[in-house]
Amino acid sequence: MLRMLWPVVLLSAANPGAAEEIVTVPTRPGVTQSYLLSVPAADRSVAVVVLFPGGAGRVNLVREQRREILDRGNFLVRSRRLFVDRGVTAAVLEAPSDQASGMEDDFRLGADHVADIDKIVTDLKSRFPGVPVFLVGTSRGTVSAANAGARLGESVSGVVLTATVFLSAKSPGRPGLSGFDLGSIRVPLLLVHHIEDGCEVTPYSGAKALAGRYPLISVSGGLAPRSNPCQAMSAHGFLGKESETVGEIVNWMLKRPFREKID
Repeated sequence: MLRMLWPVVLLSAANPGAAEEIVTVPTRPGVTQSYLLSVPAADRSVAVVVLFPGGAGRVNLVREQRREILDRGNFLVRSRRLFVDRGVTAAVLEAPSDQASGMEDDFRLGADHVADIDKIVTDLKSRFPGVPVFLVGTSRGTVSAANAGARLGESVSGVVLTATVFLSAKSPGRPGLSGFDLGSIRVPLLLVHHIEDGCEVTPYSGAKALAGRYPLISVSGGLAPRSNPCQAMSAHGFLGKESETVGEIVNWMLKRPFREKID
């Protein structure tokens, strides 16, 4: 498979052996899909996570080569090195080249998006043979992770939905997962939600109602919000609880005991 690399390599202060690079993979005819690859020291990965940011899913990887915005933005993007520090390779997914202005839910729920994700999963499996791959979404990224998890089946090892968009937004074209059957995901599924999430389309009650069917990690506390309730620097983005939250997600992925309550 043809793979194009931008020669961008950074070292994490928390993990001096971890490097990052932008990888671009041809997916559909005339379309490419980029992702930011963050690899643990000595390339000893115990798992791989494909991270789906929220919002429009537009990360602007090439423009933000110095990473200042990446490191203070979306929960999963700014927490990618927390996965790496625990031996997990992280791949932050960019919006595909034919969705330059960002992705709406109808695209996230469609077959083209899944085709792109499938190519990325295949690419990661070729880089890390025998290592389990998980799909992890946050906020509107949960739409992508859930849909791909259902359609890709056992080609992935599990799905993690954080700050899940349970309700439809008032804006047209944004149903979230309001009409989605989570039962169509046949691989293990974990829900992670902040009890104080104040975003109107991601209520904690939606996660709590599913706790009897799926494992749920409930988070409380953290830092005072520095953004509106639907943005990342708030309880919606697990502000101040990033390390503990990522740690328990990794424990679940590796089939270790994990805390169902983080406070």
